[in-house]
Amino acid sequence: MTTPYDPSREGAQMSFEGRMSYGDYLCLEPVLSAQKPLSSAHDELLFIIQHQTSELWMKLAIHEITSAMGEIRQDRVQPAFKMLARVASIFEQLNNAWDVLRTMTPSEYTQFRGSLGQSSGFQSYQYRMIEFLAGNRNPAMLLPHAHRPEILAALEEVLSRPSLYDEALLLLARNGFDIGADAERTDWREMRTENPQVTEAWKAVYQDPEKHWPLYELAEKLVDFEDYFRRWRFNHVTTVERIIGLKRGTGGTGGVSYLRKMLQVELFPELWQVRTQL
Repeated sequence: MTTPYDPSREGAQMSFEGRMSYGDYLCLEPVLSAQKPLSSAHDELLFIIQHQTSELWMKLAIHEITSAMGEIRQDRVQPAFKMLARVASIFEQLNNAWDVLRTMTPSEYTQFRGSLGQSSGFQSYQYRMIEFLAGNRNPAMLLPHAHRPEILAALEEVLSRPSLYDEALLLLARNGFDIGADAERTDWREMRTENPQVTEAWKAVYQDPEKHWPLYELAEKLVDFEDYFRRWRFNHVTTVERIIGLKRGTGGTGGVSYLRKMLQVELFPELWQVRTQL
C-alpha cells in the first residue's frame, strides 16, 4: 500500500498557531463572507461574485493606470509600458468573466432581479474612475455618486488632473511635437476636443518608428488598452441583451440602448484616426 504523501517531510509548515497563514494574509474571511444574496435564487451568488471580482480587477486597473501616468509624467516610459500591458490583460480577464455570467438564462435572472432594487453597474464608481483616468470626462456622471462625499471627492480629484491620454500628449510636446491647444490646456475637467495637430504628431511618430520608438510603443500600448476596453464594453452589451433583452436597466438607464451609445466613445481618438492617414 502506498504511504500517503506528507508535505511536512519536505519542510511544509503544517501548524499556524501564532503565525500568519494564507487566509490571514489575504483577509479571506471578510472577502468570502461579503456575498449576501437577498433571494433564494440559485444564480444570485453567480451574479454577486461576477460583479465583486470585476470590481477587484478594476481596483488593480486603477492602480496600474495611475502609476503609469506618474511614470509618463516623469519621462520614464519604460515602466509605464509594463503597467499599461497589465491593464490590457486585466480587461482581457474581465472579458472572460462575461462568459461565466452568460451561463445564466433570462428566466434565472428574473428570479432575483427584483432584489436588486435600483442598484446597477452604471453606479460603479471604480468604472467611472477608469473612464475619467483614461480621458472620457463627463462631469454629469458624478451625479450618481453625490450621496457619497468621499467617493465624489476622489472622482473630483481625478478630474482636476491630466488624464492618461493628456499625459501622453504632454509627453509628445516635451519631445518637440506641436500639439496645438492641447499643450496649453489647464482645465482638465471637461472632455477635450479632437485635435488635427495631435493626429499629425502621432502620424510623424508612426511614419518613423525607429526615431520615435518610445512614443511609438506608448501609442501601441494605449491602443491595446482601448482595444480590450472596447471588447469589454461590447461583451457587456451582448451579455445584457442576452439576459434582459431591451428592457430598461435596474438603475433607470435604457439598458442595451445606453450601452450601445457607450460603444461609440473613443478614449484616444487621434490614435485611431491616424491609421487612416498612414
